[in-house]
Amino acid sequence: MIAVGLTGGIGSGKSTVAGRLAALGAAVIDTDEVARHLTGPEGAAMEALRKEFGARYLTREGALDRDAMRTLAFEDPEARGRLEAILHPAIRAEADARLARASGPYAVVVVPLLYETRGYLDRVARVLLVDCPEALQLSRTMARSHLAEGEVQAIMKAQWPRWRRLQMADDVIWNGGDPEALEAQCLHVHRRYTEFAAKSP
Repeated sequence: MIAVGLTGGIGSGKSTVAGRLAALGAAVIDTDEVARHLTGPEGAAMEALRKEFGARYLTREGALDRDAMRTLAFEDPEARGRLEAILHPAIRAEADARLARASGPYAVVVVPLLYETRGYLDRVARVLLVDCPEALQLSRTMARSHLAEGEVQAIMKAQWPRWRRLQMADDVIWNGGDPEALEAQCLHVHRRYTEFAAKSP
């Protein structure tokens, strides 16, 4: 199955676009959802995470304390590296398994840090970028995640800048306007990817 990598900065609207493409018939594998599955209570990655970081980074239910780990990862690059060494291979393996089981005209693999980690570029035929102004990224993320402005800005600084993502992407959806315009763009790329997949060997 042809796979499209869907990426974008925090707050750009990746989940919204993925949901609309799914409604049109695409198979969607969201690596953030895969990560939540692996780090939930009894998740496959939890034993390794507990051994590496200790019980203080687990919730009472036995899941990864995402807020505490996010803080540690941004404050301590070495700890972030240890976290990624555990999670990234596990997430890729589960995403590959889901992709192998997927059905539909094409698959969308949602990877927020597609370019930064580079672990999925060899798995996708095209990259679809969801883009919007940085001010909108900031306000959306603050409203959704209840993070302080400085925390969101730190996350944005850790990601590639907009210009660099735009330079690298094969296709772009602009999510800085009204819902009708977004719907039309999603329909357009869905038709393109369906035709592209039909022509692929």
